[in-house]
Amino acid sequence: MAYSSISLCLLSFLLLLLFAFLPLSQSDQFCDAGIGIQESTCRVSSTTSSSKLLIKGGIVVNAHQQEIADVYVEDGIIVAVKPNIKVGDDVTALDATGKYVMPGGIDPHTHLAMGFMDAETVDDFFSGQAAALAGGTTMHIDFVIPVNGSLVAGLEAYEKKAKKSCMDYGFHVAITKWDESVSREMEIMVKEKGINSFKFFMAYKGILMINDELLLQGLKRCKSLGALAMVHAENGDAVFEGQERMIELGITGPEGHTLSRPAVLEGEATARAIRLARFVNTPLYVVHVMSIDAMEEIAKARKSGQRVIGEPVVSGLVLDDSGLWDPDFITAAKYVMSPPIRESGHDKALQAALSNGVLQLVGTDHCTFNSTQKAFGINDFRKIPNGVNGIEERMHLVWDTMVESGQISVTDYVQITSTECARIFNIYPRKGAILAGSDADIIIFNPNASFEISASSHHSRSDTNVYDGRKGKGKVEVTIAGGRVVWQGDELKVVPGAGKYIEMPPFSYLFNGIDKADARYLSSLRAPVKRFLAS
Repeated sequence: MAYSSISLCLLSFLLLLLFAFLPLSQSDQFCDAGIGIQESTCRVSSTTSSSKLLIKGGIVVNAHQQEIADVYVEDGIIVAVKPNIKVGDDVTALDATGKYVMPGGIDPHTHLAMGFMDAETVDDFFSGQAAALAGGTTMHIDFVIPVNGSLVAGLEAYEKKAKKSCMDYGFHVAITKWDESVSREMEIMVKEKGINSFKFFMAYKGILMINDELLLQGLKRCKSLGALAMVHAENGDAVFEGQERMIELGITGPEGHTLSRPAVLEGEATARAIRLARFVNTPLYVVHVMSIDAMEEIAKARKSGQRVIGEPVVSGLVLDDSGLWDPDFITAAKYVMSPPIRESGHDKALQAALSNGVLQLVGTDHCTFNSTQKAFGINDFRKIPNGVNGIEERMHLVWDTMVESGQISVTDYVQITSTECARIFNIYPRKGAILAGSDADIIIFNPNASFEISASSHHSRSDTNVYDGRKGKGKVEVTIAGGRVVWQGDELKVVPGAGKYIEMPPFSYLFNGIDKADARYLSSLRAPVKRFLAS
C-alpha cells in the first residue's frame, strides 16, 4: 500500500514536470487571449513584467519626421526619444535595428458587442481588442447606441461591455431621436463623460435613421458644444425603395444588397449632409466613404474651404463587389456591409483621394457577424446582418496597398493610421505620436517581412474573413500598449481589464476660427434693413 502511494506520487510529479516544459499550444495562446471561448475559463498570462522598456536603434517615425533613435519607456509613458540612451540592468531592451518604430494605430470606427439586426457582433471588447493588438492597433473609438433614445443609458450599457477591455478605447455616441432630453444628455456626454463626437445615421430606415430636421438640430447642438458631427451618408428612403424593387425582381441574394443602394445614393446623402453642415457652419465627419460619388462631394467641399473630414475604410480601399456575386451564400454574405463595397474602380479612386489629402484617415467599421448570423438572410438579403472585419488587418493592408505601391510615404502612413485620428478627436500628442510624454502605444514594424491573412488563424471570433488568403509585405512584429509588450513573436499576451477609457475633450482644431467665420457672416448680411412707410 505504501509502495503504491509512493509510486503514484512519483508518477504525478513526473507528469507535472512534463506538462511544465511542454510548449504553449495555439489553443492555449488563444485561451490566454480570450479568443473564441469565455476568458473566465482561461489561464490569464502576465505580460512583460518590467515597467521599463528600451527600444534600441529603430527608425522612429512620426507624422512630421523620421529619425534613427532609441525610445525609452517608463510606467506606460515615453520618457525620451534620442540616440544612444543608456539604461540600467532593470530595463527590458528590444532591438529595432532596421525596422520602423511607429505610434500604434488608432481605429476611429468600430462596433464591438453591438446589437443590430436581431444579432450581436461576435467580437466584444476583449476579443476585438485582442485582434486589434495582434495587428498593431492600440486604441479604437467605438459607437455607443442609445437605449430607447437615451444617451446616458446607452453609455452605461457600453461602459459595462468595456470592463473587459485589454487596450485603450474611446466612444462616439449615436443620436437616433430628438427632444430636449437628448439635447441635455449631449451636454452631459461632452462636459462630464469625455465624448466629443456624435453620429447621425441617414440610412437604416425604421431602425436608426434620422430625418433632415433632426440632423439640423443635431448639427446646431454639436456646434454649440464643440463636438464633431459624424454622418453615415446614404439616402435611407431611396435605399428602402431600392430594396423593395430588388425583392419585386426576385433578387433576394447578397447581390441584391449592393444593387439596392447604388453609389448615387451615397453621393446624394453626402452632398446633403455637407450642405446642411455648411448652412450651420460646423465641421462634419463622413464615415466609411465607399464611393467616387461621395468622395467627389467631399473634395468639392474641402476645395471651397469647408471643414469636412472623409474616412475611407479598409474594405473600400482594397476590395471590390465581385464577392457579392459568389454562388456560395456564406461566401457572398460575408461581404455585406453598408454602404456596400463598390464595383472595381472605386477602390483605386479612394486610394488616390487618400494619397492626395482629399480623404484624411483610415478606419475599419469592424462589425463582425459569423456565418450562422449572416444566414439569417439566406432568403432575403435585407435580413443579412451588415458588417465586415478589419480591426486586425487594417495596419498591414494599408501599408501593403498604399506604402508598398509608392502612393504614400512612411510618415503619411503614420498620419492616416494614427496621428490624424488623434488630432481630430483631440487626444494628440498623448496618442498618435512617439514623443516624450506621449502614451507608450508603439509598434515595431518590419518592412521586409511578409504577412498572410487567414480566417483559420486570425484572432477575431468570426469564422469568416473578407481578406482571407490575402498576402503582402510589411509586418507588425511587436505591439506595445500602455508600455506593455502584448504582441511579439506571433504570440498574443493580453489581460482583461488592462485597457483604459480615454476621455476626448471638445473643440478640436477643426473648430479653430469658427466663431470668426460666424462674425464675418453676420457682418455681411446688411440686415435687418431699416424701412419707413412712404406717405
